[in-house]
Amino acid sequence: MTVRRLLALPLLGALLTGCGIRATEVPTDFGAAPSRVPCSLAGPDLSTQVSRGVPVQVFLLCGTSLVTVDRAVRVPGGTPDAQRRVIVAQGLLDQLAASPSAPEKAAGYMTYVPGGINVAGPGPKDPEETLRLSTAPGRLTSYALAQVVCTLSDSAATEGDGSVILGGPGGAPLHRYGCTDDVRNHPGTARPPSSEVTGR
Repeated sequence: MTVRRLLALPLLGALLTGCGIRATEVPTDFGAAPSRVPCSLAGPDLSTQVSRGVPVQVFLLCGTSLVTVDRAVRVPGGTPDAQRRVIVAQGLLDQLAASPSAPEKAAGYMTYVPGGINVAGPGPKDPEETLRLSTAPGRLTSYALAQVVCTLSDSAATEGDGSVILGGPGGAPLHRYGCTDDVRNHPGTARPPSSEVTGR
C-alpha cells in the first residue's frame, strides 16, 4: 500500500501541473479601455468668454456633487455697484436655469434651477447686500437652493464672504445662507445653513 501511494504522487503532481492555463500566442483585441472621464471638461477660451461678457462661474450638479463651470454675464459699463450686483445675480440665475451644453451633458452635468426666477435689490428696510428672488428660497428643492446659494455667494453679486442674503418677494423674511463643503459635496441632503436676518 505504501509503495502504491509513493508511485501515485508523481502522477498526481503531473495532473495538477497540467491544469494550469497556458499563455496563448493568438492576439486578442477587446478594444481600448473606456477613456470618458465624468465631470471633466476642457477649459474654455478665456478671450472668447471676455468678448461675451464678464467671466463668472456657476455651480452645476455632476454625480452627487456641485462643480463649477465657466460662464459669462454681460454688464453695461458704468453701472453703479448696487445695480451691478443685481445684474450679475440675474445673469447667474439665468445661466443656472439654462440647459447645459452638449459637452456638459455628455460629461454628466445637470441643473435643477427652474427658469423664470427674477432678482431684485434690497427693499427699503433690507440690508444693502440683500437679493430678493421672485420665488421664495424655501420653495426651491435642496439641489436648486444649493446651486443658487453657492453660485451667488461666490460671485460679484455678494460681499465675497461665502454667504448671501436671500429673501422672497415683498416683505418675506430674509435669511443669510452659507455654502459649505457639506453642501457642495451633498447638495441633495445637506441644505445650505441659514440664519434669519433682521432689517437695518
